[in-house]
Amino acid sequence: MSALTMPHRGQNDRACILDILARLLTLGIGKFGMAFAKLVWSFKQLSHRLRALGCMHIWLSFVWLMMLALQVSKAEANELRAKAPAALELQAVPQVPMSLTEDVARYQNVRSAAVIDWLGDALLISTRFGDTSQLHVVREPLGMREQLTFAAEPIGGALAPHVEKPKRIVFAKDTGGSESYQLFLMDLATRKSDLLTDGKSRYTGVSFDPTGTKIAYSSTELTGRDTDLFIQSLGGERVIVQRDQGVGWYVEDWTQDGSRVLISRFVSVVESELYEVDLKSHARTRLLADQGAVSLGSIAYDAAGRKVFFVSFLDGQFERIYEIDLESGAVAPLSPALNWNVSFFTLSRDRNLLAYVVNEAGYTRTHLLDLASRQDLMMPKLPQGRMSNIRFNHDNSRIAFSFQTPVDQSDVYVMDIATQEVSRWTKSELGEIPAEQMVAPSLKHFKSFDEREIPVFVFEPPGDGPHPVLIHIHGGPESQYRPGFSSTFQFYVNELGIAVWVPNVRGSAGYGKDYVGLDNGYLREDSVKDIGALIDFIATQPRMNADRIGVMGGSYGGYMVLASLVHYSDRIRAGVETVGISNFVTFLENTQDYRRDLRRAEYGDERDPAMREFLESIAPLNRVERITSPLLIGQGLNDPRVPASESRQIFDALQASEVPVWYVLANDEGHGFRKKPNRDYWWYVVAMFLREHLLET
Repeated sequence: MSALTMPHRGQNDRACILDILARLLTLGIGKFGMAFAKLVWSFKQLSHRLRALGCMHIWLSFVWLMMLALQVSKAEANELRAKAPAALELQAVPQVPMSLTEDVARYQNVRSAAVIDWLGDALLISTRFGDTSQLHVVREPLGMREQLTFAAEPIGGALAPHVEKPKRIVFAKDTGGSESYQLFLMDLATRKSDLLTDGKSRYTGVSFDPTGTKIAYSSTELTGRDTDLFIQSLGGERVIVQRDQGVGWYVEDWTQDGSRVLISRFVSVVESELYEVDLKSHARTRLLADQGAVSLGSIAYDAAGRKVFFVSFLDGQFERIYEIDLESGAVAPLSPALNWNVSFFTLSRDRNLLAYVVNEAGYTRTHLLDLASRQDLMMPKLPQGRMSNIRFNHDNSRIAFSFQTPVDQSDVYVMDIATQEVSRWTKSELGEIPAEQMVAPSLKHFKSFDEREIPVFVFEPPGDGPHPVLIHIHGGPESQYRPGFSSTFQFYVNELGIAVWVPNVRGSAGYGKDYVGLDNGYLREDSVKDIGALIDFIATQPRMNADRIGVMGGSYGGYMVLASLVHYSDRIRAGVETVGISNFVTFLENTQDYRRDLRRAEYGDERDPAMREFLESIAPLNRVERITSPLLIGQGLNDPRVPASESRQIFDALQASEVPVWYVLANDEGHGFRKKPNRDYWWYVVAMFLREHLLET
């Protein structure tokens, strides 16, 4: 080849590069969407072409770059390994990187335990070693846990008879989160369980008679709507105590001779009815009829069956314990007047001791009352936390209870009444989270639009900030956030650097009778205004970043998320809602029959034209054009409380408006995610969503 025809080095290089680019564009590598097989197929052709052009130096560089690209592609492929459980349907949700699952997993491998009852000198507890919570037995402090049930579905509750050495227990279980709980009788010797109920209706409110041979329960079996009351011999015979009287009925307690029972009807959080039924004559007597509308919490007979103890708002703002004399009808307070609610009480087996729990600003203070002397007995001082499920043993010498704090998960403890010594019977794992890394909340208060003070708990990351903020809104609405252990809160704080603010907006329980009613009916959006006031308050906190605020909540809290986005999308960067209400009218029309009247008492009756118009006017679904912040939605298909249609309709509306919205539907869940694989993946998606829409610029 002459010098006239030989290209110089620069011309040759340009020709090589243009040829490579043309072929790469043909293969689609420029979009990083290269198919490995296609690259291999053309590799030999490309090699021959580059050799012919005499540019081996570029060829070698190209080979090196391809090797690097393949390594990057391999790494990217590994990042996309996380697969959703088969029961989850995802829409508009990106794939979850494996690196994120590893970050979150350290906070998911956390266990907890709760006491159910005594089995002689052993304890029946609930804990999880697989994907769902099951029943176990523990026979000594920190002893080995012996598993009793191995169901695919979580056990929904259990009960042991109050006899010295129980031989049988009853437990409840539903399917797919439907809350149509079925009752099973387990023989503790053989571990064989028999179905006691029809396999399809809903059975709740179980209690044993004093002999342990009969159970009472409520069921929707007869009409699908009314909660009728039954007493069933464990040998099979059953009698109807009451039927066709509406919803909200429960058997509360038996006299020691088993001849009479107390039954109650729940109307609303501030109104219930109480009756006594003679099981022989079937005569029913209304108690407290002259007291007007009364709330009812714990209810029990005294040892002689002559008095009834109950928790109520009867004559003040806060719930306390009262007693009614069944012969005279006289009512008198039993516990002192406090500016906090009595949460519940439990009687000893001989009914001579009464343990009760006071809810002081969300934390537990426990009292033990000698009913003969009416004197408070000494109780050991426990850390700030929450106590639940108090159970006396058969000889009334010990109390078992569940206890948790914001920095330590729920476990089972036993207190010796005589010595005041407390022993720990379970020690649940914290996974890979260092205990010293746990963050406890502080309690703050802020003023709302009407100058009312609203309490809020704050979990704050270390460092000066300013920190992004996640406002977490509880459900209910007649509920209350009470500081307990949350591994997800700890993840947000420690791994994402997010400050978690948890308000108890108006309508929450625990702050007086008036406070719990401040969001009823036409006052519904006053609680949403509390969130607006909280955003204002956060903006005054130098350690908080008011430009990066997210909201999160479930059930009624899910409605609050949607309503907050309607009003404050310009100040909220992202929202996460699970099983939330998007329109109170469609919610009330589609919730399960046995719940509808109970919810109308809180939200309003959609059959009334004026109320219907109001509920439609505040529905987030009808104001979806005002939601401009990205939203993540989670829902269980079998939810009997908030139908899955509530989430679907807001998702469809937001998709039409082109607002970024992710949707996770669990086909084997109900009102939330109870199965570990589903729950784990949901929190992977939540973490990914918060990183993308709350944290990233």
